[in-house]
Amino acid sequence: MNKIFSILLFLFAFSGFSQKIKPKFEGQATSSTEKVDTRNHAIIPQWRGQQTLGNITFDNDFDGARLNGITQDNDTLYTAIIAAENYPINPSPWYAFKVTSKTPKTIWIHLTYLNAKHRYFPKISRDGKTWPLVDSTDCILVKNPQAKNQNFQDNALSESAYVRVRVDHKTTWIAAQELMTSTIVKDWSKGILKNKFVSSEIIGKSPQNRSFQCLRIGEDKSDSKIMIVIGRLHPPEVTGQFALQAFVESLCMDSETAKKFRKEYTVYVVPMMNPDGVDNGHWRHNTGGIDLNRDWEDFNQPETQIVRDFLRKKLNGTASKLYFGIDFHSTWDDIFYTNITEKPTNMDGLIKRWFETLEQAIPNYKVNARGSKPVSGVISKAFFNKEFNAEALVYEVGDNTSRDFTILKSKTAAEKLMLLSLEYLK
Repeated sequence: MNKIFSILLFLFAFSGFSQKIKPKFEGQATSSTEKVDTRNHAIIPQWRGQQTLGNITFDNDFDGARLNGITQDNDTLYTAIIAAENYPINPSPWYAFKVTSKTPKTIWIHLTYLNAKHRYFPKISRDGKTWPLVDSTDCILVKNPQAKNQNFQDNALSESAYVRVRVDHKTTWIAAQELMTSTIVKDWSKGILKNKFVSSEIIGKSPQNRSFQCLRIGEDKSDSKIMIVIGRLHPPEVTGQFALQAFVESLCMDSETAKKFRKEYTVYVVPMMNPDGVDNGHWRHNTGGIDLNRDWEDFNQPETQIVRDFLRKKLNGTASKLYFGIDFHSTWDDIFYTNITEKPTNMDGLIKRWFETLEQAIPNYKVNARGSKPVSGVISKAFFNKEFNAEALVYEVGDNTSRDFTILKSKTAAEKLMLLSLEYLK
């Protein structure tokens, strides 16, 4: 064991890490949202089951799991192989698996990736519900000393990672982020549905027959003023899921502002846009092998078709309008992606004012936003704007943004949105 640890410390010494001021995240390149072919692209399903090596058993037979292979290097070192559902793909190397041991033991697990680098700092759970970060002394990130760091993403990525974990006969979960499967999100929605002004309907089924649940928040039976909230187009983006849930919970508050808002506006929420990808432990795509947030123009995938058809049914040929659309995601750091529009929207200027009120309400907070013209409707915000003239944006949360700040920011965002929306009625 001492020899192994010495090797790991040697790798760490040459990993190129140093204390630097974190650069401002500039967001993804504009070219990354250009139109692509969204017709089905074959995927390779991962094998699911248990693999026992000596006294240690690894298990990926559960929703949200991702472990494509495991090998034993020696008595205390194991190599985990993590691969995507298909390629090319965004570098979002999700992993999640269970480990048990017949006898208590400390082991190292080397997290390695096919055609990718390590991104998510491991979380370890003993109950599958609470997910503390692994202690920094138990995780060694190995960076290529020859790599030239050109941008924020490169600075955040390591070649691989070694994780030290104490295992025994009880299950230990190791995952890139907290598990937030379609079942877990459905359980969360049950709490929201306890409010008398919230209802639910199934608006479609995924290719693998998982339900598309849509929550309706509001007391205006006419649906004259509609807003749409969606999330989880990309499976690993768990911080965006937390932000969405805090945002929706705030819309259901018992405050006077929330009560007035719900009498005037109807909010539809689709909290799980890619249930198949989430439950299959995908890095990015649905079971059609496609990034769903590039399919809001051609609509080749069933998941985007479901939401498109739902909105068209509610809005086309009616007096109703879509005023606001928001799509929750995760990325390297917090940022909002907005539309730069040439004509007034149904609630013109809302987002600009919304950002201003957020900065006023949250001490020492500065909005990081990047706008682009919705010349193509390939992503959700552009579709909401181009087809329905709505104010719309993508709300991105950093992979490592604290959960407390994520909740604070989203709750504040919902409160200020309700206030501003009511002011537009005056």
